[in-house]
Amino acid sequence: MNEANGPVALLRRIRVWLVVFIVCLVLSGITAFPLVTELRLAEDALASWAAPVAEIFPGLLEWVGRVREGLDAADSQYPFLLYGTDWLAFAHLVIAVAFYGPYRDPVRNIWVIEFGMIACAGIIPLALICGPIRGIPFWWSVIDMSFGVFGVIPLLVVRRMIKRLEAVRAMQAVAGAPQPQAVGGP
Repeated sequence: MNEANGPVALLRRIRVWLVVFIVCLVLSGITAFPLVTELRLAEDALASWAAPVAEIFPGLLEWVGRVREGLDAADSQYPFLLYGTDWLAFAHLVIAVAFYGPYRDPVRNIWVIEFGMIACAGIIPLALICGPIRGIPFWWSVIDMSFGVFGVIPLLVVRRMIKRLEAVRAMQAVAGAPQPQAVGGP
């Protein structure tokens, strides 16, 4: 087996993919905290320097304005409603922490990857069912569904590499070759 496909190289590639995935989850979580400010900035941008985007997507500025009005009303009159988005943010951060298990030992913790794949698949029916119930425009639900579609891609890649790593380690064990240990934690 050449060095590029060896267990150490596979482990390194798995970890790179996982770090990217974890960073995206963390960023997604962190951005759920300042929603009121973000929506004000988005509306201002779409009305000024990002106006070409608003022209390409004519309903976007109107929708962002409506959402901003709703968040402003909730923030001023019912701030406890925004506590729900704080929990959404927290959930993203907690899920990101769960992916440290596969980072440490991908073969043993492949179930976390599979859990993530199931969660990505679950985004689609959630958006298709809850979006219309909550009055979300279909195109916005498509954006939400894209998180599941694009989120599952790195997980599929990582799962395939973990399965390959598992097979390589099994072949080495049968051949009596020394097994490289996972790096980066007990």
